[in-house]
Amino acid sequence: MNDIANAISRLSRWYTGDVHDVMDHHGVYGYLEGISLFGVLKPGEIICGEATTVRYAPSNRHVPQDAYHGAIDTIAKGNILVVDSSCAEGSGTGELMSTGAKTAGAAATIVNGTVRDLHEVGKLGYPLFARGASPVGVGGRMEPREAGIPITIGKVVIHPGDIVLADINGVVVIPRALASTIADDADKNGEGEQRARDRILAGEKLQSIWPMD
Repeated sequence: MNDIANAISRLSRWYTGDVHDVMDHHGVYGYLEGISLFGVLKPGEIICGEATTVRYAPSNRHVPQDAYHGAIDTIAKGNILVVDSSCAEGSGTGELMSTGAKTAGAAATIVNGTVRDLHEVGKLGYPLFARGASPVGVGGRMEPREAGIPITIGKVVIHPGDIVLADINGVVVIPRALASTIADDADKNGEGEQRARDRILAGEKLQSIWPMD
């Protein structure tokens, strides 16, 4: 197992809040503000994988979504699609994109924009995150022009290969170069929290335990 795969495996043990606390200590902000779950996660499920990026641009053409289709069809198993479709009104991700992504081996799709077909995506059991839902399509409004490029969502720049961690609380992006360091510290932080949890359950008072040393 290489260093990135090892970091992903270890980060998958911890919730987004645990990991972002560690990122704060390193002066790194990774929360994708305003993006929440619209698809399906199993109770307690945590999604973690490398980012595959797609960016839309305004367009009045009604054309196939070639850049997005290509990113889905060639995605590495376990990667997470991160799509910026915030440039115009419309939902470019719904049942078919989610079905294609799941079938190709994607772990989840994160959309900086709206999504649709939520009932069908729910039946599919696919983790889909977005800013909101809308039945409006993208045809004549925008089209996906680029894939495999850096994109910006809120305060965070996401590069292809950065590590995306998502759960019921939201989505966090970890710079690839820091993945192993953040995983190391997340392990220490999480293990410390478990010891604190055990002490609380054993009857100790919270003030004597928290904050941890």
